[in-house]
Amino acid sequence: MSIWFYLFLIVLFIAIFFILKVLIMKQEIKNIGSCLTDIINTDTNNLITINTNDKKLKELANLLNDSLKNLRKLELEYKNGNKELKTSITNISHDLRTPLTAIRGYLDLMDNDNLSEKQIKYLKIIDSKVKDLTFLTEQLFDFSKTLDIHTEMKQESIVINDILEDSVASFYSLFKEHNITPNIDICREKVIRVLNENILKRIFENIISNAIKYSKKDFNIKLYNNGIIEFSNQTDGLDQVSLEQLFDRYYTVKSAKKSNGIGLSIAKQLVDLSGGKIEAKYKNNILKIKIEFLI
Repeated sequence: MSIWFYLFLIVLFIAIFFILKVLIMKQEIKNIGSCLTDIINTDTNNLITINTNDKKLKELANLLNDSLKNLRKLELEYKNGNKELKTSITNISHDLRTPLTAIRGYLDLMDNDNLSEKQIKYLKIIDSKVKDLTFLTEQLFDFSKTLDIHTEMKQESIVINDILEDSVASFYSLFKEHNITPNIDICREKVIRVLNENILKRIFENIISNAIKYSKKDFNIKLYNNGIIEFSNQTDGLDQVSLEQLFDRYYTVKSAKKSNGIGLSIAKQLVDLSGGKIEAKYKNNILKIKIEFLI
């Protein structure tokens, strides 16, 4: 046999060796990607493992594992920080509620007949400011609820019709107190979606409570058989700019002595978290909020 034949065999052997090495590396890279996706999606404490002695792939796996450890550390710090912040905000809101309730009680006990016009005027101002503080305290408490919404994301098939009916019924006394007779139109067909029941209730509650505070004695709720939920009511003080920022957490729309709180902001966060869509339209002094959860 000639030397060329041996050279050919050597080159062939080297080529096969490198082809197999490339195939093995491609498979390991694919496994690393699949393993990384599973770890992130399942939120486990597992680390990436590889079945090769390749130095570069080992370095890549070690680098990714270090990043996963740092990510878990940051996530834990974030969760603990959120928990402490939520506890602090809840405690502060409760601490504020107690003296505010006492002040309101003493104001109600005061006999206006024995007071001068000037004193009555000052008392009304105090009462108004106490109401404003109470409202702000409620906003603070509502904000603390948004800090742990990610812990409630267990989803299952639920009937939106039933949840909407229950949510509306829970506001019966408030509707009566504000002289509002809601116009409710819920389709007969069952609208079933995979959602978290508690989060869906909170979405409805935030929208309904917001409407009760700012509507002009009217409120319409409609559930279509395609799953779209529409809330509408008459309200003043909105323009295109305020409409576009209606769902912003720190934006307030002031109308007369009222201001829009963070209820709609919370609702939007929860809708987004549930994979749905929410939008607001304003025409002829009627605000319409539409929610849709895809199948």
